Amino acid sequence: MSGTVKFKGNLMHLVGDMPQTGDVAPDFSLADNALQAKSLADYQGKVLVLVCVPSLDTPVCDMEVRRFNAEAAGLSDKIVIAAVSRDLPFAQARWCGAAGVKAVVTLSDYRDGTFGKAWGVYLDELGLLTRAVFIVKNSKVEYVQLVPEVTDQPDFDAVFQALKKLI
Repeated sequence: MSGTVKFKGNLMHLVGDMPQTGDVAPDFSLADNALQAKSLADYQGKVLVLVCVPSLDTPVCDMEVRRFNAEAAGLSDKIVIAAVSRDLPFAQARWCGAAGVKAVVTLSDYRDGTFGKAWGVYLDELGLLTRAVFIVKNSKVEYVQLVPEVTDQPDFDAVFQALKKLI
């Protein structure tokens, strides 16, 4: 275990080492809504924003991903925003349809949590991902934001300012 966050004020432990700005991004294998494996290589040549959330079926995650979806409409096609959770791909697809989310890709770490552990965002006590945002360009981590209280929203302004510097 390496880091901690709070969930409703209670201390939670993160498994793995979170990559820092300047690090080579850890590769991953996540399932898309069609159960197809997606890896870092699938996003080569793009700026990849990984929005880690505990579950799309919670109010805070729902609001967060809807906000990223709204912002994504005005961004370059060189940017991919991917919401990553441990929700089943079928649940992610259902949620996207119900929420009208089309500009954000959803990816699932449901199989074994290897993404969460490799990226240091796996909540040991809950078996979910914590709330964090990473920006990756050319396989290099360009931005990291760990939200200290899981029930809080990320600092959207900071994310989009960092993103604009990379385009």
